[in-house]
Amino acid sequence: MEMTSLNVSLPKILKKYVEGQATADGYSTPSEYIRELIRDDRKRQAKEKLEAALLEGLNSGPAKEITPARWTQKRSSLRQRHKPARITG
Repeated sequence: MEMTSLNVSLPKILKKYVEGQATADGYSTPSEYIRELIRDDRKRQAKEKLEAALLEGLNSGPAKEITPARWTQKRSSLRQRHKPARITG
């Protein structure tokens, strides 16, 4: 993965906190600690998005039975909708 730099200004007290946490948690640099915080935040946001989608599904109305015939119909409908346009000419 290509690395790049991002400079962040922190008050002294936060800088000391980050450095202390990095050391206490076994990171070799404060940058590793910050990267992990960002990764954790991305995971949290993805989880929240998934939970929102699940709740939307649960609140969308009564469940419908999905039969093999319904799956066939759904696949056919999706193929039609995403069929590439024919070029004539």
